[in-house]
Amino acid sequence: MTTTTPPGPRALAWRRRGHSAARFWKQYRTRRAGVLGLAVLVLFGLIALTAPLTVGSDVQSVTEAPGQPLESPSGQFPLGTDRFGRGLLGLLIWGARVSLLVGLLAAVLSVSIGAVIGITAGHFRGRYATVMMRVTDWFLVMPTLVLAIALATVMSRSLGTIILAIGVTTWPTTARLVRAQTLAVESRPYIERAKALGGGHWHIMSRHVLPNVMPLVLAQTTLVISSAILAEATLAFLGLGDPTVISWGGLLQDAREAGAVSSGDWWYLVPPGIAIAVVALAFTLCGRAVEAVLNPRLGVAR
Repeated sequence: MTTTTPPGPRALAWRRRGHSAARFWKQYRTRRAGVLGLAVLVLFGLIALTAPLTVGSDVQSVTEAPGQPLESPSGQFPLGTDRFGRGLLGLLIWGARVSLLVGLLAAVLSVSIGAVIGITAGHFRGRYATVMMRVTDWFLVMPTLVLAIALATVMSRSLGTIILAIGVTTWPTTARLVRAQTLAVESRPYIERAKALGGGHWHIMSRHVLPNVMPLVLAQTTLVISSAILAEATLAFLGLGDPTVISWGGLLQDAREAGAVSSGDWWYLVPPGIAIAVVALAFTLCGRAVEAVLNPRLGVAR
C-alpha cells in the first residue's frame, strides 16, 4: 500500500495563495465598473506593447514626415497630422508606451516610499514615528504639483526626472494609510506572541505586518497610477518633460506651441486629452473595485 507524502509548508503556502487569487477574481468579476476598467487597461496595454510592430519608431521622425503640417483628419491620416506632418494616430499609439510606463514606475516608487515609511512608523513609534509623521504632514500640506514642478525644473529633463519628481511628492497619503493599518495589525494578539517567541523587528514587519497591509498597498497603487499619469501629462504640457520622447502630455504641449487652440485644430488636442482621461478613469475604476473586494465594509457600489 502506497502512502502519499503530505505537501510541505511552501506548497501549502502557494496553494493558499492560489485559492486567495481565485476568490479575489471571483469577487472582482461582480464589479462591472472594475471589469470595464480592466478591459480598457488591457486594450491600452496591448496597444502600447505592440506599438513597435504596428507603427514603428519611424513615426517619431520629423525629417521623414509623410504628410503636410496640420492636415485635418482624412483617410490617410485618421487623426490628422501634427505641426511637422507626422500622423497623430501613430504618435498617439507610440506615446502610450511612455505615458503608461512613467505612470506605472512613478506610482510604484511613490507607493514603495509610502509603504516603507508607514510600516516603520507604525512599528517603531516613539520619536522616529513623530519625526516621520511631521515630515509626512509637511508634504501633505504642500501642493504636490508645485513640488514636482520645482524638482523637474532644477534637474535634467528626462523620463527619470519626471518619475522621480512624481514619486517623491505623492507618497504621503500612502504612508498615512499604511501606518494606520500597521497600528491595527500590531495590536492583534498573534503579534504579541511572535514578539514573546523572540521575533525581531524585521521578522515582525516582513512576515506579519507586510502581508496584512499588501491588499491596501495594491489598491492604493492602482489609484496612484491614474494620478501619476495625469501628473506626467501636466509636467510634459508645461514643457518639463523629455523633449526627445513622445508622450500624450508632450503632444498636448506641441499642440499648444503650434497654436492649435487659437487656430481651431481640434484633432491636435482632443485625441491625447481623451486618451489621458480614459486611462486615468480606467485605473480609478480598477482601484475602487479592488478596494471594494479587499475591504467589503467600504460598501462601494457596483
